[in-house]
Amino acid sequence: MRPLRSAAIDGPDLTAGPETATLPVALAPRASERLMRLKGDLRLGLPVILLDHGEAALVAWAETLTEDRFAALAAMGRAELALTRHRARALGSIAMPPGDVLRAALPPTAGLDWITTQAGGVADSGATPCPLPPLASGSAIHRAATTLAQSAQVLPAAVIVPLREGPDLALSLGLTVMQAHEVTDTLAAGAHHDRVSSAPLPMAASDAGRVHVFRPEDGGIEHSAIEVGTPDLSQPVLVRLHSACFTGDVLGSLKCDCGPQLHAAMAAMAGGDGGVLLYLNQEGRGIGLANKMRAYALQDSGLDTVEANQWLGFDDDLRDFRTGAQMLARLGIQRVRLMTNNPRKVDILTRHGVDVVERVPLQAGRTPQNERYLATKAAKSGHIFT
Repeated sequence: MRPLRSAAIDGPDLTAGPETATLPVALAPRASERLMRLKGDLRLGLPVILLDHGEAALVAWAETLTEDRFAALAAMGRAELALTRHRARALGSIAMPPGDVLRAALPPTAGLDWITTQAGGVADSGATPCPLPPLASGSAIHRAATTLAQSAQVLPAAVIVPLREGPDLALSLGLTVMQAHEVTDTLAAGAHHDRVSSAPLPMAASDAGRVHVFRPEDGGIEHSAIEVGTPDLSQPVLVRLHSACFTGDVLGSLKCDCGPQLHAAMAAMAGGDGGVLLYLNQEGRGIGLANKMRAYALQDSGLDTVEANQWLGFDDDLRDFRTGAQMLARLGIQRVRLMTNNPRKVDILTRHGVDVVERVPLQAGRTPQNERYLATKAAKSGHIFT
């Protein structure tokens, strides 16, 4: 048998059998795995290198960048700030070029405090920071940097320094490097989810309960499917896609209707023929708890929930309900009675192979404190409260 060292270190031996010859390729990280490396480095405050058609750039997220690394980046060349169109509008920009992602050259005197403010890191009021320099349309690299930040629940703003050298610098500094189009294409494709564990769980709603945990192939955040009662999978199953809400589900917040919706859905399942609640870890419509708290502070200053998300640079809803369709398929559920007020969930499940035979309204949790929130969901997000 040929030693493994030969194939792994010296390169593939073309005289070896098919298994040995393809072994190095199997060991190499896939695009989704390299993307997670990239995301992890950026979250730590490490810069990465993105490539696009012969161009290269150092990239660091504005929110996680440190003073020493910003100084080192600025010394490498003329730095730019990449922002989403939503954030540029919040900063008072009027004459904006085309594109959802824009860029501006950093003023020579700009420090990390200036960058943090422009990115929305100081969001305890709706006050507008100083105007941006002239804006230009972002490139594929700028788009990849901000899109990846949104997916990581970090403010979608990045410091970018164009480079004459890319892979060589990455090799010398140990930085992660990736093609910009691979970043956006992999994010658009979404992750494949597999069930990794299951166990019975008696609950207050029902003694007959079971929890299934799903993990994405890229090692990202896990989601859960909770069986309430004993649903008959040969019939349309009562299903709810519930996005995690720490403030509502755990703390009993009166600013939203999430906690009451969670408990009302489980009670309806337990009181009927059972059902499945998909608990998706997509806090704050996908922007994460930290940004949700920033958005709450902005709402106290007069913005509604959609305006607050966009003021921070995010789209108004970043949740990926394709995950729910995958989980249902893994559980063998093809036909559902979907408990939701959100037509978008019906549409996405239907487009991904789930037969939604009925939309079941879910009316729970209206309070004086969340009247504006619910009105915004109806007016701007198309929710149906009837």
